[in-house]
Amino acid sequence: MSTEPEAGQSALVSRLRLAVVRLNRRLRAQRTTAAISLTQISAMSTLHKCGALSPRDLAARESVQPPSMTRVLAALEEAGYVSRTAHPTDGRQAIVALTDAGREYINADISAREAWLASQLDKLDESERETLSRAAEIIDRMAGQ
Repeated sequence: MSTEPEAGQSALVSRLRLAVVRLNRRLRAQRTTAAISLTQISAMSTLHKCGALSPRDLAARESVQPPSMTRVLAALEEAGYVSRTAHPTDGRQAIVALTDAGREYINADISAREAWLASQLDKLDESERETLSRAAEIIDRMAGQ
């Protein structure tokens, strides 16, 4: 089975890829501060969404190698955004969770991005917003969410 797009899909593939990249770039520009890397924000967002995890589980969810996640978590712990506690059943492991400061940071970051996106949606008519709502469902399905 070929992974190459059919001729008719090629233009859509290119347009969709560019649109997603551009939207992502604009959303990233709404960050509250550049002091935290995008990788660190992603890890914090996963902890915000999923709750406390072991570093290995967090690395798997973020699709990074555990040594990379160890460095990310060390920086976040030093900044006061995450804390480690002993694993309840395995003394060799730790559990990582967001601190209050980490939750505040993620909530502010999400709020800033969502406020910008809401302002852009306000510029669209109802039909366009309905189309984007359907597209978001499809994109989520494509992304395996």
